[in-house]
Amino acid sequence: MKRLISTGAILATLIAAGAAAQDAQAPAATGTDTPDAGAYLAARNAASRSDYAAAGKWYDAARVADTDNPALLEGSVIADLAMGNIDAAKPTAQALRDGGFASQVGNMVLIADAALRDDWTGILADLDAGQGVSPLFDGLTRAWATVGLGNMTEALTAFDAVIATDGMAPYGRFHKALALASVGDYEGADAILSDPGPGATAFSPRAVIARAQVLSQMGRNEDATAALEAAFGPSLDPALADLRKRLAAKETLPFDIVTDPRDGVAEVAFMIASLLAVETRDDYTLQYARVAQLLAPQNADAAMLAAALLQNLGQYELAAAAFAQVPQDAPAFVNAELGRIDTLRSSGDTAVATEVAQSLARSHPDLPYVQSKLGDVLRDAGDKTGAIAAYTAALDLFPESDPNRWLVLYTRGVIHHDLDQWSDAEADFRAALALNPDQPQVLNYLGYSLVERGEKLDEALGMIERAVADQPDNGAIVDSLGWVYFQLGRYEDAIDPMEKAASLEATDAVVNDHLGDAYWAVGRQREARFQWQRSLSFDPEPELAARIRAKLARGLDAVRADEGLAPTRVASEPAR
Repeated sequence: MKRLISTGAILATLIAAGAAAQDAQAPAATGTDTPDAGAYLAARNAASRSDYAAAGKWYDAARVADTDNPALLEGSVIADLAMGNIDAAKPTAQALRDGGFASQVGNMVLIADAALRDDWTGILADLDAGQGVSPLFDGLTRAWATVGLGNMTEALTAFDAVIATDGMAPYGRFHKALALASVGDYEGADAILSDPGPGATAFSPRAVIARAQVLSQMGRNEDATAALEAAFGPSLDPALADLRKRLAAKETLPFDIVTDPRDGVAEVAFMIASLLAVETRDDYTLQYARVAQLLAPQNADAAMLAAALLQNLGQYELAAAAFAQVPQDAPAFVNAELGRIDTLRSSGDTAVATEVAQSLARSHPDLPYVQSKLGDVLRDAGDKTGAIAAYTAALDLFPESDPNRWLVLYTRGVIHHDLDQWSDAEADFRAALALNPDQPQVLNYLGYSLVERGEKLDEALGMIERAVADQPDNGAIVDSLGWVYFQLGRYEDAIDPMEKAASLEATDAVVNDHLGDAYWAVGRQREARFQWQRSLSFDPEPELAARIRAKLARGLDAVRADEGLAPTRVASEPAR
């Protein structure tokens, strides 16, 4: 989506306020000036790992002996907010303010709490007293608080003040449009949202959806559909599909992006989180996402952004809980469940991931990516037959032109290969290449498999050479090139790519084993034995480990003879 000003510019505006707030604080606590240094260090360690539950616990423990330390107070606020617990964060944020310590996150918590209570007068008083968060957040929140007091004229003036601020015009215009629509002025809102000229609103996905809702409220469903098509194309996203279906049925879409000033403040936090998500640390961005989620629990986008950030931070339990907050009747429910499944897979909870995926496939059997996700989960669980069935169901549902078909075909082909169903595997790989002829992973997998089977070696070499040309620093693919040379008897040619592969994948047992075989074939027996020993140190699969031990005991050619393979032309290694 096009952004009319860079997020780097807006980020500079946002961070400036945070840095100033930090400078105004007392010096941070250290292990030498905090009475309970052990608790403090444990809190810092937990916070560095984004383990917010542990960080909150240890910050609270450290504060027992150092109740007014601003670093400990702010650490507690950050941990509680990250866990979505504003009730716990509020008194600590208030303690920071009462102690005279400036804190960006503390002020944000107190503003969010006031918005939850519709205390718009209190928010304006805080902002007038300089107890804000950042110029953009403060300016837009001031305008929404004024809407909350029922003074639309002053609110529009406040939005205009944001628009007049360098670098903030697109965001001020977007929120002004939302405010106008929230009070029924759809013509005024559309005049802003449809403005293509300089200074127009940033065309974020939510801005497009807001305009579609505005157009529908004006009785212009065809224009609303056209706006969605222009922005998103033929997307299979369930939320967009739901909007298209309702518009086609001539339903008047409700304007529900923002329904009241509290939603407006939530949208401010969500917008900033979305901008920061590609520019700064996930833990900092999470603060804004959590505020948006707390103020507008019906905002599925905010819940999913918070969940994605938590997933990036390795906090899978919190991420799964955030995904689960999207209600089942929301159009984004399917995407949220898909995110929850991925989070459960990342945490290693395959059993629950399987339950969720199976339930989703039962409730939405006609969605191809749901069936594909079920295949992924069943593959994780070791149910390869079930995975093949799910991938087959997905392929039956995907349109022939869908770009995702190649990946499902490739993945199903890998499972067929694992099950020694080679004809089915080869058919899937070739079908995937028909859709995506230059896909390096498919070229490599099919080429390597043909080499292992001793079939169509010239074709296999061509495939792998194309894959290497596309990904010259992929160790697995470079190793495949060396291995096809080896299988063709071109042992000297195999050395360079295999040595490069071993440098790229230094701890891969198969790659090191292959290099050992190549060394043996050119008469470098001592180096071969070293590589085989190295391979054993990297915990190879039992079958490979047994073969390596046999090679170490008897040499490669004796093992090949047992396997019915021709010997390599081994030259004795010169004495050294």
